[in-house]
Amino acid sequence: MSDQSPSMIPAAEAAEVRRFRERLGLPGLVDVHTHFMPERVLRKVWDYFDGLGPLTGGTEWPIAYREEEEQRVARLREFGVRAFTAMLYPHKPGMARWLNGWAAGFARRTPDCLHTSTLFPEPDVHAYVRQALEAGARVFKAHVQVGAYDPADELLDETWGLLAEAGVPVVIHCGSGPAPGKHTGPEPVGRVLARHPRLRLVVAHMGMTEYEDFLDLAERYEEVRLDTTMAFTDFSERLAPFPRRALPRLAGLADRILLGSDFPNIPYPYVHQLHVLERLDLGDDWLRAVCHDNGARLFGLP
Repeated sequence: MSDQSPSMIPAAEAAEVRRFRERLGLPGLVDVHTHFMPERVLRKVWDYFDGLGPLTGGTEWPIAYREEEEQRVARLREFGVRAFTAMLYPHKPGMARWLNGWAAGFARRTPDCLHTSTLFPEPDVHAYVRQALEAGARVFKAHVQVGAYDPADELLDETWGLLAEAGVPVVIHCGSGPAPGKHTGPEPVGRVLARHPRLRLVVAHMGMTEYEDFLDLAERYEEVRLDTTMAFTDFSERLAPFPRRALPRLAGLADRILLGSDFPNIPYPYVHQLHVLERLDLGDDWLRAVCHDNGARLFGLP
């Protein structure tokens, strides 16, 4: 079965991921963009994809790993993912603190998951982000598209400063793919970085659809990184192709591109994301950095 199909035989896919890792001599993969969240929240996310909600761009989106939480964790371990995240996010005020409590518990029972937290522009955001940091949060998720908020909102300004000072990365969905939002695009994030140039922002999906604009920001701010989530895949190339003229810039940012997958909410097998990175033909050293070394360094993994 093609690795572009929505699913593969589990054992065959695990073997193919293992061959990818072994060829590169990698001890494992570090995936900075995987989704784990309370089950009733995740089911609503899946329902949204099934219903072709507006933020999907009206695109058919079969979920490849519609499994129970325990099975999804086991699947990543079978793939040799040595560290992953629980990207979760609120769509309205009053959700983030509760989500952070769930994520702290998930991290405690799942030691290979990097303790993930989230935020939203609301009066108590600074207090609960500080609490999350004190509880050991290692990465945050911000979703400008779903949350429909301006990342430069003054309610977040002090919190961005706190995260910059702590050196804790924030994976931020701020590009306009698969569908634009009121505050997506490079300009709002650029205003945040102008005030907090040391903020460790990881731009999700390579900034899809404004790929080159977000490459500009990464070249301007040395703490800005980009994750590969869904970029370069056959699915995304049909909707928002990455400009081939920008490939040399990816090579130049070899130390700041991170593997992301969007597991389990992807419409193709996990291994396809690895194969399309290989297909870019940027070299094995680049692949090793992206698929393991950059993430291991960012999170201080042994």
